[in-house]
Amino acid sequence: MQPVMTKEELLTKLENKNPKADIALVGKAYDFAEIAHKDQRRKSGEPYITHPMAVANTLIELEMDDATIAAGLLHDVPEDTSITLIDIRKEFGPEVGRLVRGITKLGQLKYRGIERYIENLRRMFVAMAKDIRVIVIKFADRIHNLETLEALPPEKRERIAMESLEIYSPIANRLGMGEIKGRIEDLSFPHVSPDEYEWLKKKVASRYKEVDGQIKTLSNEVTDILDEESINYVSVHGRAKHYYSLYKKLMENNRDLSKIYDLVALRIVVNDVSSCYEVLGIIHQEFKPLKGRIKDYIAQPKPNGYRSLHTTVFTHQGEIVEIQIRDPEMHNEAEYGIAAHWHYKEKDETKKIKEKTLWIDQLSKMQQEFRDEDQYLESLKIDIFHTRIFVFTPKGDVIDLPEDATPVDFAYHIHTDIGHHCNGAKVNDQICTLETKLKSGDVVDISTDKNRKGPSEDWLNFVKTNTAKSRIRSWINKKRKDSLQRILTQ
Repeated sequence: MQPVMTKEELLTKLENKNPKADIALVGKAYDFAEIAHKDQRRKSGEPYITHPMAVANTLIELEMDDATIAAGLLHDVPEDTSITLIDIRKEFGPEVGRLVRGITKLGQLKYRGIERYIENLRRMFVAMAKDIRVIVIKFADRIHNLETLEALPPEKRERIAMESLEIYSPIANRLGMGEIKGRIEDLSFPHVSPDEYEWLKKKVASRYKEVDGQIKTLSNEVTDILDEESINYVSVHGRAKHYYSLYKKLMENNRDLSKIYDLVALRIVVNDVSSCYEVLGIIHQEFKPLKGRIKDYIAQPKPNGYRSLHTTVFTHQGEIVEIQIRDPEMHNEAEYGIAAHWHYKEKDETKKIKEKTLWIDQLSKMQQEFRDEDQYLESLKIDIFHTRIFVFTPKGDVIDLPEDATPVDFAYHIHTDIGHHCNGAKVNDQICTLETKLKSGDVVDISTDKNRKGPSEDWLNFVKTNTAKSRIRSWINKKRKDSLQRILTQ
C-alpha cells in the first residue's frame, strides 16, 4: 500500500509547481471531496479520498490548470455520492462543473473488447471535443486505478488492463503524451500477459544493468565534451525504454535483444533549437554515427507533434547507443504532449491546442456520417487505434497516415481530384505499384492523368483510410446512378 498524501503535502506540491496557483480553490475541492466520500473505502481498504488525491497529484505533476486539478479531486463525487453535478456547479462554478460533468458522462460500461465499446467511445470523443482536459483527468484516474489493481479479482484486473492497452494507450499516443502512454502500458502489461511480462523481466534485467553502466560512462564523457565546447545544457541523462514498448519491439525483431539500440538512450536537453544542431555536430565529431539512424524530428515532426533529434552512435567502448537531443519545450511536449500546453500561458496556446486536436472534432462528428456501427468502429480502429506513420510530399510536407496505407491513400489525403486521377507513384524516387505499403519516412510522389475517368473499384481492396474509401465509393455510386439515369431516359 502506497503512503497516503496529506492535503497539506498536496497543496505544497501545487504551490511549488505553480506559485500563482489558486490554492484556495484546490483546497476547497479537497475538503468538499473528503466530506462527500467520508464513509467510503476502496477495495484495498483505504479511505476513498486517497483515489481523487492521487488523481490530483498526477494532474499537478502534469502542471495542469487549477480548474482541472479541482475537477480531478471532485470527479467521482456525482457518481458515488448523493451530491449532484448541479451542486458542484453552484459550489465551484461553470468551468469545474463542465469538467466533472464530462468525466461523469464517460460512463462505467464493462469493457468486453472494442467491438462492444462503441457507445463509450462515442461519448469519449464528444467529451474530448468539448474540452480536451476531460481525457487528461481520465488518464490520471486510470493510472491510479492500474496502480491499485491488486485489490481486485483477477478477471476484473485483466479486463481493466486490457481496456487500458486497447483504448487509453493509443489515445495518449495520438495526443503525444509519451510518458502517460508508457505508464499506462507498463502498469497494464503484467495483468494482460503475466507470463510474457515475467519472461521479459528476466531477459532484460542483466542487460539493463549492463547498458545502464554504458550510459553513465557516456553521460560523463558527453558532459565533459559539452563543457569543453562551452555549450550550456539543461540536463544530460539516461532514459530506459518502457517495458511494454520494448516488448512490442522485440516481437518485431524475433525476440532478439541485440537488435534494440535504444534499450537505454542518452537524452541531452539544451536551451534552444540552434544548440540542438550544434550539439549534434559535436557528438558526430566525437562518436561515429551509425549509418541511416540519424532522424531530424525537429525539421519534420511526428504527426503527434513529437520533436527531437535522434542519432545512434558507436561509443568509445564500441557499444551502439541512441542519443536524443532537444530543448526544454520539446522535452515537455514529448513527455506530456497536449498537457504541456497548460505549462505556458501565452495567448497562442489555445490555438496550438485546437490545431493539434482537429482529429478529435472529426471523430466526434464521424458518428453522424456512419449509421452503421461496424463502419464507425472500422474507421476508429484506423484513425485512432492503428499505428500511425508519417510520409512526405516531394516538397517536404508531412502527411499523417495509418500503418500499411498506400500511395492511393496518400493521393486522396492531398486532394480528391488527385486521388481520382492518380495513375502511378514513386516512393523514394523508385516507381512502385499503387498498392505498395508505405513506411514512415517515405517520400511519395503521385503522377496523375487528367484523361483518367476516375478511380478503380479494385482500389477498395487495398486502401486503408476512411477518406480514400468514402471518396472512391461516392464516385462509384455517382457513376452507377448516372448510368441508370441514362438507361431510364433512353
